[in-house]
Amino acid sequence: MSTRPLKENNGNPRVITILLACLVGFVAGEVLATLFASALSASLHFPGGFSVLAKATKPPYWFTICALVGLWCGFMATVLYSKLVAGLSIPKSLFQIKRADATYVLVGVVSQLFIDLAYKPFHFKNMNKPVDHIFGSVHGAMFVLLAMLTTFAAPVIEETLFRGVVFRSLDTSFSKVSQKFGSYAAMALSAVIFAVAHAELLQFVGLFALGIVLSYIVKKTGRLAPSILAHMSFNAVAMFALILQRTGH
Repeated sequence: MSTRPLKENNGNPRVITILLACLVGFVAGEVLATLFASALSASLHFPGGFSVLAKATKPPYWFTICALVGLWCGFMATVLYSKLVAGLSIPKSLFQIKRADATYVLVGVVSQLFIDLAYKPFHFKNMNKPVDHIFGSVHGAMFVLLAMLTTFAAPVIEETLFRGVVFRSLDTSFSKVSQKFGSYAAMALSAVIFAVAHAELLQFVGLFALGIVLSYIVKKTGRLAPSILAHMSFNAVAMFALILQRTGH
């Protein structure tokens, strides 16, 4: 595979340790999200408390924010652990932006349109369930806030974990076994982990495909900035479609 190698400055990352840390970080993030939401629902005297919130198909905006913040705390704790304890180098150069990176905005847009087109013949129900769950009961300023978080903040955090940590550590490990196929295996496995983490069965294939594209971008460029931009534009297309739907277009 003729791509730019990913350099590790602090020795070889302990890939099994990192993958276990990802699992622990995910669980810890869910626990934090539950604690945040429980505390806030109690302080707001929400009818039925957390048990009702957890079952709501369209929860209030503050519940969604608690869920995102809690999960992201777990993700970033995993990133720090991988760097400080597990030996994975995460240099600032990974986030360097170059002028040519604007091309990857188009990659994200095309990826979203292609995945939507691939799903169309199947007429799946509940394809919009994740979007409805986040934005169903949200309007005005809070809609704008959640739109900003999901379009811009989520890609930065998810790319740092899933490509910056998971893919890069797998790539380093697998490439030692097979220089020819190691990177492809790392792309596939990291894409599976990325798709599973979203816990949306109908969205799995699309998320897996996106994970492959984003991992390839990181492998090709040796940086996370291009994949972050592609991920942002991917999410932005979905957000634009939602806005059009809400405005009756």
